Amino acid sequence: MKQVIIDMLKSEVKPALGCTEPVAVALACAKAKELLNDEIVDCNIFVSPNVYKNGMCVGIPGTTRLGLKIAASMGLLGGKSELGLRVLESLGEEEVKLSEEYMDKNIVKISPINTNEKVYIEVNLKGIKNTSKAIIMTKHDNFVHLEENDKVLLNGEISLDIEYIHVDSPIAGITIKELIEEIEKMDLNDLEFLLEGIEMNEKIAKVALDNKIGIGVGYGIKKSIEDGMLSDDLMNKAMMITAAASDARMSGVNMPVMTSNGSGNHGLTAILPIAAYNSKYPQSEEKLAKALAISHGVTAYIKNYTGRLSAVCGCGVAASTGASAAVTWLMGGDYSQIEGAIENMIANLSGMICDGAKAGCALKLASAASAAVQSAIIAKYNCIVPPLNGIVGNKVEESIKNLGKVSSDGMTITDEVIIKVMDNMNKN
Repeated sequence: MKQVIIDMLKSEVKPALGCTEPVAVALACAKAKELLNDEIVDCNIFVSPNVYKNGMCVGIPGTTRLGLKIAASMGLLGGKSELGLRVLESLGEEEVKLSEEYMDKNIVKISPINTNEKVYIEVNLKGIKNTSKAIIMTKHDNFVHLEENDKVLLNGEISLDIEYIHVDSPIAGITIKELIEEIEKMDLNDLEFLLEGIEMNEKIAKVALDNKIGIGVGYGIKKSIEDGMLSDDLMNKAMMITAAASDARMSGVNMPVMTSNGSGNHGLTAILPIAAYNSKYPQSEEKLAKALAISHGVTAYIKNYTGRLSAVCGCGVAASTGASAAVTWLMGGDYSQIEGAIENMIANLSGMICDGAKAGCALKLASAASAAVQSAIIAKYNCIVPPLNGIVGNKVEESIKNLGKVSSDGMTITDEVIIKVMDNMNKN
């Protein structure tokens, strides 16, 4: 189980430049263009409703343009697929300018496709002589199909009718207590790679704390602390730096972040409350690494049941819950108190909707980080929501499964309505 957890962490915690949905579209476009080896005549892209929703209004690094079309254009004109989710790092100013001009030619066509699969991106290119196709599915960098002039180079299993949720992940077969016990037994060498996430995510947060970017949620909290309207405490520190990092990322600041479970904002939420705790109460590298592993691990555990993308905000219901568990552990909480922090989070933010990636996400991340610290602190003093309270079950694992049912089954119609509302606004 130790190796399973380490492998999962290495798979789910990786750097990305820009919001992961448009970046995944850029990645698929870059791969399809490499396969085409021709001048593009026609480009048709089909994406799942959740990818469409999350990419509609978000800033893209290197440009002031928003959304999937500019990300696709950048992937086609300058992206390098070998960079994975950092595919846009290879573009210089000239390539970005050409991409903006290319976008304005309306060659790139993007449409939502009718599927329950949360992450689905299909890029079809037609050149003067050649054709190509690339499909990403289930994970933002997981290619399942590659095609060059009708010659299939990669042919994985594709199903658009069945929602794929990671309930068969090995970590879903253990309890939260067993997950944490396994992490506690690990050495710094096993988990040291996770520490890069603190440095990377604090760095992008500092940009938006020094300069008002996007809404300026983090910047506003910082100014409020300086003026004495808010106290310089752990909760506000966590809220400030997490929101600031989202301000920068959602506005398209050209800096990578460390992701968690396929999402940059998840990575910010899972990591930065721990960074805030460390700044107030300095920890050893080993304790920090283990806390990060707990945060990412609990986040992954919850995402097994809520799905990769959903109608609820994954930062609010998953990543913040992972952070809360980790902060409780750092404070010396026992297993019942760590589980209690998770129960408190499920009782608190389970209804936070996801209305796509955008500047306003910084507000949600501020709430998520604040709630994570709040739930951890009160759990430390054994203030825990009782069993059978709303969707909170008899055990923490049951509560997580209930959260998954509400997120993936109960809010399907909600997600459809959110997408229709956003789509209608963008057409008007």
